[in-house]
Amino acid sequence: MSSRGKKIFLAITIIVPMIIYCYIYYKPIIQNAPFRKKDFVSMEYKWGIKDTLENHYNSATGEYQYVNGADSVIKKKIFLKNDDILYMHGKANEIGLWNFPDTIGKKSVKSMAVPRYDILFKYKEKTKHVVIYGDFDGNPKLLDAAVQMRKVIDQTLLQAEKRSGK
Repeated sequence: MSSRGKKIFLAITIIVPMIIYCYIYYKPIIQNAPFRKKDFVSMEYKWGIKDTLENHYNSATGEYQYVNGADSVIKKKIFLKNDDILYMHGKANEIGLWNFPDTIGKKSVKSMAVPRYDILFKYKEKTKHVVIYGDFDGNPKLLDAAVQMRKVIDQTLLQAEKRSGK
């Protein structure tokens, strides 16, 4: 085999598969690139039992409504600081929220007390909407990551509420 033939064979067997591998590996990362902190517009978070999502927060309007332990509806105006948004965005990146399916679990008719969580992150170019049902029985790692993201949002809202002092 000539020297030129060896170089062509090397290119076909090593370089071309490496380029294909890089394309397959980096394609999802490149597609999720518009989820940048600087492009953040707003975040909406709703939670409740089944279809009744009486608890909600909207970062654009600051509207925060929830039902406390005494079944009273509490309405407040709470705005997140830039650090809060940066923290939630960083945690969403770390947990992999951008790669979550749109629905985690399925709507169940067997139980009336199934919690549902609705998370919506809006960016200039993209939006990520995830619905999490409490009776999810799929991949435990996915459920764990979803619960982690929900707890991050809950903690951030709790801190913002304490900060506002209302």
